[in-house]
Amino acid sequence: MSPLSEVDRVAIVAKCFNEFIIGLKLEFVERVGRAINVAFETAQNWHRALVAYHNSRQGTPLETVSSSPSYRHSNLYALDPHRYMRCVHMKLALIGVGQAGGKVLDEFLAYDARTGADIVRGAIAVNTAKADLQGIDRLPKDRRILIGQSRVKGHGVGADNELGAEVTEEDIDEIQGALDSVPVHEIDAFLIVAGLGGGTGSGGAPVIANNLKRIYTEPVYGLGILPGGDEGGIYTLNAARSLKTFVDEVDNLMLFDNDAWRSSGESVEEGFDAINEELVQRFGVLFSAGEIAEGSDVAESVVDSSEIINTLKGGGISSLGYADVGVDEPERDGLLSRLRGETDVGIDSTEATNRITSLVRKATLGRLTLPCEVQGTERALLVVAGPSAYLNRKGIEHGRKWLEEQTGSMEVRGGDYPRRGEGTVAALVLLGGVTNVPRVKELQQVAIEAQQNLGEITDESEDRFAELMDSDGELESLF
Repeated sequence: MSPLSEVDRVAIVAKCFNEFIIGLKLEFVERVGRAINVAFETAQNWHRALVAYHNSRQGTPLETVSSSPSYRHSNLYALDPHRYMRCVHMKLALIGVGQAGGKVLDEFLAYDARTGADIVRGAIAVNTAKADLQGIDRLPKDRRILIGQSRVKGHGVGADNELGAEVTEEDIDEIQGALDSVPVHEIDAFLIVAGLGGGTGSGGAPVIANNLKRIYTEPVYGLGILPGGDEGGIYTLNAARSLKTFVDEVDNLMLFDNDAWRSSGESVEEGFDAINEELVQRFGVLFSAGEIAEGSDVAESVVDSSEIINTLKGGGISSLGYADVGVDEPERDGLLSRLRGETDVGIDSTEATNRITSLVRKATLGRLTLPCEVQGTERALLVVAGPSAYLNRKGIEHGRKWLEEQTGSMEVRGGDYPRRGEGTVAALVLLGGVTNVPRVKELQQVAIEAQQNLGEITDESEDRFAELMDSDGELESLF
């Protein structure tokens, strides 16, 4: 055997040294992983011990302590290790006005309970009808505000939105008193939800928005529900007048059109229940994007509350598109696997890219909460949600660029929202400041005709009544 040359000896030494370094790196990764897990578990144990001690002194269950508003201002919360992994998602003070507003508020609370999203940090329901407030299931009774009792005795305003606005203005101090208990320092915005076709919601929502804008610096958004065309002319007229007022009082008005979502063969109650669920599913994903919980994956391009606020800035009307597809969720990788880059095994990147771009197109061109022309949209936001292994960066970027082309806007934001347990990949598109909305034009035209007809009917009715009571001067009144 010939002796090794100097070059061979250097190569062998270099290879051995390289393997030694790799071994050190793996050992370091394993040690760091173990250290992180031990540190977090220790912090959890210390925190639970402190809470248990607090409970023994106060007689309060752990779950009650950790979810109460006072807990978030306590020293225990400052020591809670989960605090540093909590959300950057949108946190709202929710105000449901009228029957439809109260039902949607209830559905938002159900969504929070089901998903753990914690979107709603404070909520009240406002109504002139006592029976409607009693129909809310998930809101404490002291958060249900009955207004206009001196005028309508708890029986509602009968689709009279002028009266709805008046009684809301008269009892605005009572509404504000209930809002004073909302932890405003914990929220990103107020959201006022109302059906625009009735009396209390369509009349009261703009009044409440005006009051909030006067007092607070946080954005005030509206979520308005347009009545179906078969609900009658008075509801169309109410919606057109309320829309014209509401949009001027909020920072942005997001609309949901019942006409676009009612299915044939459903009863009215079944139809509205299904619509409320669809509505909250979409807006729930939007507002919970950016959530960071214990054990969750972190987004590569985080969509947080500031992205939503920037998309909704500038006022006007907004619409929301959504599409999803079922996927098999892979087993969640451990910390060491993620650090070593051993993820996304078995998932084809090209397929993942195509899936996302297809979902973005479907969400944008499919059934929007408010049907509108996408071209001319002032601002847009794309959120792709699902298991992190399926959230392909290239697909999201392709989808964002396609959305730019479709809207003609230079303000198109985009990012991913890793979430588990849903078994879907979903694309959500928020179109902020839409201007080409045939449904609004149609609503206004029908309302103008209804208003003219109403005036003519009133005049004719007065003439007929006068003719009916005319006795040619043969009879005199008692006084």
